[in-house]
Amino acid sequence: QVQLVESGGGVVQPGGSLRLSCAASGSIFSINDMAWYRQAPGKQREYVAAITRGGTTNYSGSVKGRFTISRDNAENTVYLRMNSLKPEDTAVYYCTAYTSARVYWGQGTRVSVSS
Repeated sequence: QVQLVESGGGVVQPGGSLRLSCAASGSIFSINDMAWYRQAPGKQREYVAAITRGGTTNYSGSVKGRFTISRDNAENTVYLRMNSLKPEDTAVYYCTAYTSARVYWGQGTRVSVSS
């Protein structure tokens, strides 16, 4: 089993920045890729970014160039640095961990971008 706990969400003005963190615990040796998803009010959950164990990253087109995903394997933590935030980035952000058996999800952290 893997447990994921996100933190770092909050309210920020357009153009501002936030850094989300996701701490993994439990069977961390089984984790391969990790990713962030988000779900805006009234919309389906969507992919944001992913990172492999080796550090290869991938981003959705809507956040590429503004968001940076990183990973500290020693600390079992994945981060999402979000710059130049827009109102349309408002959502609950979820961390995921992929193992060979299943995908684990965190409980989410809320980000609100508003003036």
